[in-house]
Amino acid sequence: MPLFVETLLDILSQLNSTSADIQASAIVSKDGLVMAALLDNNVDEDRVAAMTTAVYTQANRILREIHLGKLRQVLVKAEQGYALVTATDEQTLLLTLFKKDASLGFIFLNCTRSAKKIAATGIVKPSPRNGLVYLSK
Repeated sequence: MPLFVETLLDILSQLNSTSADIQASAIVSKDGLVMAALLDNNVDEDRVAAMTTAVYTQANRILREIHLGKLRQVLVKAEQGYALVTATDEQTLLLTLFKKDASLGFIFLNCTRSAKKIAATGIVKPSPRNGLVYLSK
């Protein structure tokens, strides 16, 4: 496994270990590509990545239309829990799935911290042909 994937998986593992309420997490590109994921085996990672990007894109359009500024996070509440999409930088998103009884403030704090760690890795532009490309900051 390439070092950059191990680095991203380590960040996800650390995030998931901060709360028993976190059920899964993934790092996806804004192009809809999976960069790293800790999801259930029965979940289609590619489909989840594409839907994560779609949710982010639609929410971003709404915010632009009503002039609320740059999108930071999108929270989707469902009967059985939540999906939180956090922008990590200009190219990547962090998806976190957690239980309905979770402490939202604690989850938001840990997702924000993890997003900063992801951005600090310098892994910012995925390429389907070449894997991930490192860009200096």
